[in-house]
Amino acid sequence: MTGAPLLDKARAELGRVFGFPGFRPGQEEIIGATLRGEDVLAVMPTGSGKSLCYQLPAMAREGLALVVSPLIALMRDQVAQLRELGISAAALNSASDVNERRRVAEALRDRSLRLLYVAPERLVRDDMIALLRNAKIDLFAIDEAHCVSQWGHDFRPEYMRLRDVAEALGGVQTIAVTATADGPTRADIVARLFTRRPRIFVRSFDRPNLFLAMRPKANATRQLADRLEAHKGESGIIYCASRRRTEELAEEFSRQGRRALPYHAGLDHQARARNQDEFLQNDGVIVCATIAFGMGIDKPDVRFVFHADMPSSVEAYYQEIGRAGRDGLPADTFTLYGAGDIALRRRQIAEGDAPDARKRVEEKKLDDLVSLCESARCRRQVLLGLFGEEAEPCGHCDVCEGGVRLIDGRLDAQKAMSAVLRTSGRFFFGHLGNILAGKATDAVRQYGHDSLKTFGVGRERTPADWRGVLRQLLSAKLIAHDPSDRDRLVVTEEGQKVLRGQETFSLREDVVSKKPRRRGEAFASPGDADADILNALKALRTDLAHRQHQPAYVIFPDRTLIEMAARRPRNLEELAAIHGVGIAKLQKYGAAFLAVIQSHADA
Repeated sequence: MTGAPLLDKARAELGRVFGFPGFRPGQEEIIGATLRGEDVLAVMPTGSGKSLCYQLPAMAREGLALVVSPLIALMRDQVAQLRELGISAAALNSASDVNERRRVAEALRDRSLRLLYVAPERLVRDDMIALLRNAKIDLFAIDEAHCVSQWGHDFRPEYMRLRDVAEALGGVQTIAVTATADGPTRADIVARLFTRRPRIFVRSFDRPNLFLAMRPKANATRQLADRLEAHKGESGIIYCASRRRTEELAEEFSRQGRRALPYHAGLDHQARARNQDEFLQNDGVIVCATIAFGMGIDKPDVRFVFHADMPSSVEAYYQEIGRAGRDGLPADTFTLYGAGDIALRRRQIAEGDAPDARKRVEEKKLDDLVSLCESARCRRQVLLGLFGEEAEPCGHCDVCEGGVRLIDGRLDAQKAMSAVLRTSGRFFFGHLGNILAGKATDAVRQYGHDSLKTFGVGRERTPADWRGVLRQLLSAKLIAHDPSDRDRLVVTEEGQKVLRGQETFSLREDVVSKKPRRRGEAFASPGDADADILNALKALRTDLAHRQHQPAYVIFPDRTLIEMAARRPRNLEELAAIHGVGIAKLQKYGAAFLAVIQSHADA
């Protein structure tokens, strides 16, 4: 069976096993290409169903997919969810005991396994490759494929050997998936992972259910606490730049009556695992974490992701906020940034061991991130623009909602662009800021820039202020990096219009401090969902999850419970029509959840 018949079978399995009424945007094309035997690179936003793009082909073909996954927690959760659906799946990693390894070996011999998750460190071992050669792998799936790129933010050296594994397995068909890969990273993935030229699918990076907000730091702890008021009883992540900060915030928020836990690489393994399991298996838990927490987190009902400190890059920011709202329901993101964050990151880049070319890339990525933070334009427009997408103002970020005060910035823009032109675009924001503010540094004097007409033309602002103005010009596309020479700034056609006085330009002055709306109230019980029924369904889910030592969402995600509480199915047939209720879960849990709904109907 090939082509269309296999796709029809995959579509049937989507409804019968997973309980989904149809493919999400982009999935059908990717799965169709995979079922035709093509190698595939799929770049899809978090929460868009990347995993199904290799899980369904394995089921439709009744073959074996080998899945490389970077974290044990991610493997554990995916295997648990697949088994709940009645799909034969297993994992091999450092946590696998002798009995589990024996069971996997037997399942490989009798071809009863559909998906085998393996850590990259184990996969490159000779004994593992010998075992898999005999097992006949039908599909080689590489999750979090951006980890192979040295230009990405999650580089893993062991990923560099995965193409050798594919060749050792006889040039097996390969599908690589990731949520974050700009143009250079995609090129790196293709060159390093594939033995043949793959079909490349790039879905929109937009996550319209995420509210995007950023603020300059004032009192970070108070700002975060105020924002948390809109999320009582909800699960979320607060990212911090240091281990100490995670513990301080967790302690402070615990004192305020919230369930807040720290997570960082300095905690012993048991404490990390305990805190992660608490977050995964229960509602209303806040994790204050370093970036050590996250890639393996597949919890769909994370309602907010906050940053107590500025992330390291736009890619890192996108990956981290992408852990919110994976169920498609509204979720909140809120990022604090400050001059200290920016200065620290610049110092880390300058003092690092990376070659100069890499440092220039890192500097450019930092400028992009700060432009996003300080932009007077729609956050989503700027963010998607950094990934090469055009977008209209979203109406769903703090800028679009009027949370940023704007002033007439045409004169400041003209001064800044004049400084760019008079220095031939060969100097970046720090040097230009010193020229505009009239600060005669050694570098300014060395190049004779203290004699320029623009030297000191903006003495009313500090060099740091002018760097902010220049970043806003970059964000608004009035200036840009020359495509043929990344070390040179140019004034764009739009910038020339402002320079000649033909167009106006607004600058962001500051951020209006206002109490955030209680966004959680908009979707805690959407539609006709009965709050009492929803709470009772969640209580049943929690009880089942605890008894099975599973995360709650493995039983049913919030979206499914909300739909149950809204539609109130009266029998198994009606329950089967609920999103996310496949045949295995219907048989296993259907009667219990129907009983809860019926008990409230009788009350």
